[in-house]
Amino acid sequence: MKRRLHIMVTSAFLIGLGGLLLVPGCESPIPNRDPSGEVFPAVSGRDLDDASIRLPTALSGSPSLVLIGYVQGSQFDIDRWMLGMVQSESELRMVEVPAVGGWFPDLFLQPTIDDGMRSGIPAENWSSVVTLYGEDAERIRRFTGTERPRNARVLLLDSKGTVTWFWDQGYSPARLVQMLKTVPTGE
Repeated sequence: MKRRLHIMVTSAFLIGLGGLLLVPGCESPIPNRDPSGEVFPAVSGRDLDDASIRLPTALSGSPSLVLIGYVQGSQFDIDRWMLGMVQSESELRMVEVPAVGGWFPDLFLQPTIDDGMRSGIPAENWSSVVTLYGEDAERIRRFTGTERPRNARVLLLDSKGTVTWFWDQGYSPARLVQMLKTVPTGE
């Protein structure tokens, strides 16, 4: 009974923190911007297999789709993009990038946040989820903006890490088709 109570209290505490510290509403939103034509910022994170990953270096050599989320609520949008990609039978490499802002999660909640994601994502997909904290997350937040944080930031990168297509207005089948038509070939 004590263990169950502890878990419930911890969950309530984290939910409270999520509402207070992890939602950009408590911070000044950064105006959204379209980074098309720019090179994706060099950042380092860890995938859910706990391997250190450097982006965009880890994606070099072929086009890739990067799906960025700033709050837990963006997972719904990211899942729709992923489902659409699977249904399209595209061979495009995809990576999900939760960019967790704020000093408190960076210092105190990384293991809890990562374990929470692992519990909801099949182990076979852990290597395609690269979480960013601290300055690396902040660099991405400045790169795309944080207004409407529940919308995923969808970036198509060429083989050298340059953004060739960008969308931040929520999932749209028409935009998925548009993006797939712009995937660079022969790289």
